[in-house]
Amino acid sequence: MDTKIKNYDNFFFPAENYEESVKFYSDVLGLEKKFEFKKQGMVAFKVGDEEPAIILKDITKMPDAQPAIWIEVEDAKVLYDKLKMKGVKFVSEPFRIRTGWAVEFTDPSGNRLGFTDYKNQ
Repeated sequence: MDTKIKNYDNFFFPAENYEESVKFYSDVLGLEKKFEFKKQGMVAFKVGDEEPAIILKDITKMPDAQPAIWIEVEDAKVLYDKLKMKGVKFVSEPFRIRTGWAVEFTDPSGNRLGFTDYKNQ
């Protein structure tokens, strides 16, 4: 089914001071970098052998960055259409990312979540 929720994907945190935050996660916590897109202001850190990562977003490049949990799904666009009809408040329409499609929304308490798929792989 194309609306199946599969697994955690990533955990996003805004970084007020990108370089200081990168040093904290790498030097202080000892986490290994999974990838870094410095020009875009994003870096991901591995957490053990798990696929989900902690991703920092530089707020000077992404001023609307908020803490968010993304969940992997079969098809983010299909799930967007179904949940929009149920009244879910989406932050935007689905958008392309390097690995597929993503969309963010808020729960009734204002917590930000997202769905992402891997349609490019």
